[in-house]
Amino acid sequence: MEACQAPQGAAGILPAEVSERISADETSAAPCRAGLDLNSHLRLAFPRRFLAALGMTIYLVLRWFEHRQVYQPYRQLETSGSELGRPYEDVHFETSDGVELNGWFFPADADSSRKHFVYLLCHGNAGNISHRLGHCAALLETGASVFIFDYRGYGRSQGRPGEEGTYLDGQAAHRWLRQKGFAATNIIALGESLGGGVASELALRESLGGLVLQSTYTSITDVGAELFPWLPVRWIGTIKYHTRSRLPRIKVPLLVMHSREDGLIGFPHAEKNFAVANEPKMFWEISGKHNRFLEGDRARYLEGLNKFLAGIEAAREQQPSEAKTEGGC
Repeated sequence: MEACQAPQGAAGILPAEVSERISADETSAAPCRAGLDLNSHLRLAFPRRFLAALGMTIYLVLRWFEHRQVYQPYRQLETSGSELGRPYEDVHFETSDGVELNGWFFPADADSSRKHFVYLLCHGNAGNISHRLGHCAALLETGASVFIFDYRGYGRSQGRPGEEGTYLDGQAAHRWLRQKGFAATNIIALGESLGGGVASELALRESLGGLVLQSTYTSITDVGAELFPWLPVRWIGTIKYHTRSRLPRIKVPLLVMHSREDGLIGFPHAEKNFAVANEPKMFWEISGKHNRFLEGDRARYLEGLNKFLAGIEAAREQQPSEAKTEGGC
């Protein structure tokens, strides 16, 4: 294509009418070029904004799904605590970040030789304390007191559950027992299922007399990867509860209890936890499905707990500890 050449006058200057026409053409073309640039920008911006919105939506859905799987609170209490037909206290106490929690304290029988011991029961992820009266009754048969509490967002406890929040809840329950008069070394933290992650963290943050991990996982991400193999749980999960990684740092007597019939948290979780834990430690196989350990074999369950407490008592007889000299319960 030949280049266009503008006509020139004798002195090489465009005639006035030609110059005016070219200037007018350029001026009229400028808005068209601006319109094309704006349309191109909008076409590029729309997919970027759409993809950003889509990514945020997917992220929020995944966070909701994760939270819903880990925490399944139930607000209404279906029992009052009095159904056991024994003295108890309906307790309200506060966490370090100002959340009010609710729990039930069941004192041991006055003539029990183990009344100085107390189980701090950190329950599983579903329901609330009113669904665990049977468990409390069983623990009381070993001669120790029982303090069960609801995490934030469960039952009559305020707030919304979360990993760090449940750790603070466990510490607040521990603090209440200390104020009640129990020596720290007479508090046995018993973590059932999800509560194992709470109890194991409590063993690092506060002094305890023992730790019981019942039907507990190595970590929540490990369980999630098993239950949802089609999701990259270890990559996207934000709720961890790394029980196994804490155990090498825990220096209190440990009891691991698990059933081979547990279809939710598999038996290998207990084996892996036990393998990395420090002595003194004890492994006790129980029976029944994940939430049916008492129906599976109540006597076997209590036998394991009694043996664990007897071991702690025997060790203290050989080497007196703070628990034998400290005042209070």
